[in-house]
Amino acid sequence: MVPDPEGENDNTHGTPNESVAVADLSETNEGTTDLHGDDLLVQKDSAQEPSLTVVMPTLDEEEGIAECIDRIKTAVAELGVVSEIIVSDSSTDRTPEIARELGAIVVEPDESGYGNAYKYAFEHARGEYIAIGDADTTYDFEELPKLVRLANRDDTDIAMGSRLEGEIKSGAMPALHQYVGNPLLTRFLNTFYDAGVSDAHSGLRVIDRDALEELELETTGMEFASEMIMDAAAKDMNIEERPITYYEREGDATLDSFRDGWRHVKFMLVNAPGYLFSGPAVLFALLGVTVMGLSLFEVQLGSATFGLQTMIAGSLITVVGYQIGCLAMFSSVATDPIREPADPITDLIRDRFQLEHGASLGLVIFAGGATVLCYAVVAWTIEGWAAVPSASVNLLASTVTLIGVQTVFSSFFLSMLVGAERSV
Repeated sequence: MVPDPEGENDNTHGTPNESVAVADLSETNEGTTDLHGDDLLVQKDSAQEPSLTVVMPTLDEEEGIAECIDRIKTAVAELGVVSEIIVSDSSTDRTPEIARELGAIVVEPDESGYGNAYKYAFEHARGEYIAIGDADTTYDFEELPKLVRLANRDDTDIAMGSRLEGEIKSGAMPALHQYVGNPLLTRFLNTFYDAGVSDAHSGLRVIDRDALEELELETTGMEFASEMIMDAAAKDMNIEERPITYYEREGDATLDSFRDGWRHVKFMLVNAPGYLFSGPAVLFALLGVTVMGLSLFEVQLGSATFGLQTMIAGSLITVVGYQIGCLAMFSSVATDPIREPADPITDLIRDRFQLEHGASLGLVIFAGGATVLCYAVVAWTIEGWAAVPSASVNLLASTVTLIGVQTVFSSFFLSMLVGAERSV
């Protein structure tokens, strides 16, 4: 149990370490004033089980690692709990040597990547709570105690520091990131996953071990930060935030703004097929059908007259919407996203789809459109190969025929995917 001198804690996670009376330290000042961070740090071979593990991934951070570890020690001393610091290192400079000299446990991931560094360190973490943060001095680890106490509450699975709700020091974050990139990515994540956070990509976090073990974290790169929040939200975990201060980093930056930003967006979209496919499919289909309807009856709205040209546009939009809708169905069966689409149509298709149903529907649609087209050909012949009668009607029939053909073949492909999924 983590000390909670502010009175925030109302749970009884775990049991205090027998070697250090954590509960007593939380209730009195005796023992805490004489203990420094070094006194409370343990190594991986120690018989004492740490209550807190602080994990930092490092890639050539010799300019900032010492300051970060010193600040962690200050936080540990304030909390008064047995702790360990794990540096997950892929450096070519003196970062690991400095970290070891200051009492940290250094592990070397077997693969490169930001996400891999964290996942490898998690395998070695023994703490009841896992704190994570970057080793470039952008995060003040002396702010950890308020996040640890927050994570220690019964109703909190992940405690995060919010830079956007706190203070961002001058020069710490580019204006494009502060006012566009991070708010926009956070808005996307909240929309897709209902995470309810103000700063989705803050790197200073404390996670309850039970929550961490429940998460299914698979990404290897920078999108790891998004995946943690996405998976937690999809599993209805409770994420709480506290304002923090964000500082200018020590050393050279290793991020590429546009590349890493795109990786986050792509990862969010791929794992939210309902927004990637289903939403656009419905919008395109409704717009296309509406335009085709107005064009068929040559409706005039103000100075705009709907006719053959708009019928062509409506047909194109409708077909695009239907194509995207087919992709939505395929993705619902062939993929395993973090948040599966939950609309009734997708659920119905995924649970009850049969080839015969889809193929029969496609044939009916095809027959309806083909009948109108055959009638048009006959009429065209009777008229002596003159102008094609009712071009708008024929274009509508062509669109229906095309959708019917695609429905038949899409049904066969979907049946293959369903069969493969059910055989697994």
